[in-house]
Amino acid sequence: MSEVNSPEKAGGWTRFVTARPRLALLAALVITALAVFAGSGVADRMSSGGWEAPDAESTYTTQVLEREFPGSQPNLLLLVDSGSASVDDPAVAAEAARLTERLSAEPGVAGVGSYWRTKSPALRSEDGHEAIVAARIAGDEKAAGEILDRMAPAYKGRQGPVEVSVGGPLAVRHEMQTTIQEDLLRAELIALPVTLVLLVVVFGSAVAALLPLGVGIVAILGTNAVLRGLTEFTDVSVFAQNLTTALGLGLAIDYALFIVRRFREELAAGAETRVAIGTTLRTAGRTVLFSALTVAVSLAAMLVFPQYFLRSFAYAGIAVVLLAAAAALILLPAALMLLGPRVNSLDLRRLLPLRGKASGAAEGSGRGWARFSVLVMRRAPVFAVLTTVGLVLLGLPFLGVQFGTADDRQLPATAQSRIVQDHIRDGFPGSPGGGLEVLAEGKASPAQYADFRDRIAELPGVERVDGPVTGDGFAYYDVLPEGESVGQGAQDLVRDLRAESAPFDTSVTGTAAVLVDSKDAIADRLPWAVAIIVVVTLLLVFLLTGSVLIPLQAVVLNALSLTAMFGAVVWVFQDGNLSGLLSFTSTGDIETTLPVLMFCVAFGLSMDYGVFLLSRIKEEYDRTGDHEHSVTFGLRHTGGLITAAAVILAVVMVAIGTSRVTNTKMLGLGIALAVLMDAMVVRSLLVPAVMKLMGRVTWWAPAPLRAFHQRFGLSEGESDPAGDRDGEERPGAEDRGRDKITAGA
Repeated sequence: MSEVNSPEKAGGWTRFVTARPRLALLAALVITALAVFAGSGVADRMSSGGWEAPDAESTYTTQVLEREFPGSQPNLLLLVDSGSASVDDPAVAAEAARLTERLSAEPGVAGVGSYWRTKSPALRSEDGHEAIVAARIAGDEKAAGEILDRMAPAYKGRQGPVEVSVGGPLAVRHEMQTTIQEDLLRAELIALPVTLVLLVVVFGSAVAALLPLGVGIVAILGTNAVLRGLTEFTDVSVFAQNLTTALGLGLAIDYALFIVRRFREELAAGAETRVAIGTTLRTAGRTVLFSALTVAVSLAAMLVFPQYFLRSFAYAGIAVVLLAAAAALILLPAALMLLGPRVNSLDLRRLLPLRGKASGAAEGSGRGWARFSVLVMRRAPVFAVLTTVGLVLLGLPFLGVQFGTADDRQLPATAQSRIVQDHIRDGFPGSPGGGLEVLAEGKASPAQYADFRDRIAELPGVERVDGPVTGDGFAYYDVLPEGESVGQGAQDLVRDLRAESAPFDTSVTGTAAVLVDSKDAIADRLPWAVAIIVVVTLLLVFLLTGSVLIPLQAVVLNALSLTAMFGAVVWVFQDGNLSGLLSFTSTGDIETTLPVLMFCVAFGLSMDYGVFLLSRIKEEYDRTGDHEHSVTFGLRHTGGLITAAAVILAVVMVAIGTSRVTNTKMLGLGIALAVLMDAMVVRSLLVPAVMKLMGRVTWWAPAPLRAFHQRFGLSEGESDPAGDRDGEERPGAEDRGRDKITAGA
């Protein structure tokens, strides 16, 4: 054994992760078991809201109304169906009165009202066969949900001459939370076996295929424990669990694919196990670290938004990315140290209908990617223009996006709370629950209250004004807008109401007001989020490549890779195309926070693949100085890997996209499309074409920045152009071992 390849020469990190591999794996097993215990029941502590800005006027108004006028903010609705009789029939009215009294006596229930008490036409269906009992269950979402679970069975179903169904915002949120938990379990049952089969196809070895799954499971369980801890201090959205599963499996598989493949290449080149691990960590391990940082930064940008729905995805995403990277860089090398060459054991591909040996398939794939990159660079202007134009055209539908707010139509049409809301929406005048509430604070005379009501009624877009309902220093008005409760007319009315002068302080809430405030909050913080992502991405890619132009190219091409996703979101989910095939109800708009979430997640994943490709190109360019050869080399050695990783991640996201909740379906299917477009179009066509057109200027940087990179920069390559490395370099090792590789992506 040469001194260069001696285990004694291994770096400090290699010595750390390989010194006690059995102890490291045992500690990981214990920590994972503790994470299972710590994270148990996390879904039950999560919330299904979070779209409101906590510091918005609508949020403040809602809180005051809940405190001062509980009946103004009902979250429980009993839909009373009298069948063929009228709701004014004496027997029906008597039973409804008994229901109302029973509900008023329930612990934790306040502000009970009904059509039979108030005779409000808004609480009686237009055909006269249905009417509403409304109430408010007090407490936070978890406490209110427990009360609903306890009392709902006693009210559902036949009650004398009427049939009663339970609905309202609380029932919708509660049913949505339950549905998401069930869908997530089904997604995991779909994704895990399919992923394992794909990993066997990629690696050949069942042993190697199980390693990425192990890393993913550790990351998911660890993140659940982190989220469980966070629920003690802040609200966390139940939707974030979907991202935990998707990124936990997807990124763990990405990182493990990259590390295990490089390790197998080094073994095939003749390296001893510890030396192969050392080389792998200095190269692929460094790239994994950079990738994890770029993805984490993209997700961390959501922390600038006030809505806890978005912040929850940042919590979950950052935790799962860092845990996946830590498991890949600590536990995976320990496992590889114990396995050594046995990582290639149990080749199951011979049981699958594949022709040829695994080595031939892998080598043929590499040669195919090399030939493809040469073809793309030979016609670089054509590929660059056509690909860019095609991506822009796919994104054009997003220019017609309409932003809205999530409601019960997120649920499947068979959900009982959705059925109740459909009946109310279609059969009741003015759609109860879709109006606006105007809060008045301060003492005023009856004449002043009446004058303000009259001025509200004269505003454009107002169908009806009820009130005021007065209290101790407070009063409120119910304002019913014309048309859709969250349409543009209703949003304009919110602004008009807030601009209306009064002899007392006023504030506005309601569905349209929450939407207006949410849009304003996102518009206010979005530039900061984009700036964080762009600036940190530019810095990290510069540290990786030493080029000024490559980071700019990476940001622009990543943004282009997302156009198809945003265009498809509008064309499918807003406009309703494929709604029958995908089993969802289009509301004609997109929930305001979803595009922000999808941008941050998809941009981070695109950078993940971009870092994989650029690191290999940079490594070869440092070794040879040949620009075009380096691009071909990078695509040859990562094209199959990136494609395999993208397909596997897309499988996980599509499994998430089978959810019966529309927002989760949109998130899963949209990101799956973005990942596939990035890997198969942008990385395969646009990146090599643009790098060919830019030529050697691709690597340009001013002298001060070159000096900075030589001192502080890191890249996957083992050799440093500045000659600043230790004596462990083995340039070209993978070329010498390429013909010996037994498997690869």
